[in-house]
Amino acid sequence: MDDSSRIVVGVDGSAGSREALRYAMRDAARRGARLAVVRVFEPPQDRPAPYGLYGLPRPPSLDELTANVESTTRTMVGEVAAELGPEGAAVPADVVALLGSPAKVLVEQARRADALVLGHRGRGALASALLGSVGLHCVLHATCPVTIVRSVSEPAQPAPGAAVAGQA
Repeated sequence: MDDSSRIVVGVDGSAGSREALRYAMRDAARRGARLAVVRVFEPPQDRPAPYGLYGLPRPPSLDELTANVESTTRTMVGEVAAELGPEGAAVPADVVALLGSPAKVLVEQARRADALVLGHRGRGALASALLGSVGLHCVLHATCPVTIVRSVSEPAQPAPGAAVAGQA
């Protein structure tokens, strides 16, 4: 493994980010690179509710929230590595959960990386043709190549009554 080779993959728990993680693990295995799995989240809005009073539970601290997000991300990394078998198990992966704006944090994390990998979040035919705001920001501002991974989807079904090639 080349200690200087590093691939950053941004994940958010969605199916698209899981596909991006799968792609990034395979790419890291092929390159002999280290994988940095980055989950960025924005802090919850301040809520001036009287927590602890009236029997309301105390909200988690930022440290607790970060630890929880990092733990669920580690679980996802373990699941994807297991799906890939020996290829996934061989890839060293560092998992980090960071607070902030996803686009800005991912660009910063990818500054010294060989590649940045992100999932694509399609939302219907028209929206799927467009790149999301995080992906677009990363493509425009990252200093390394950016790969946007589309999720594998079911083949399109013909409309009722439409002619299908090979059918009479």
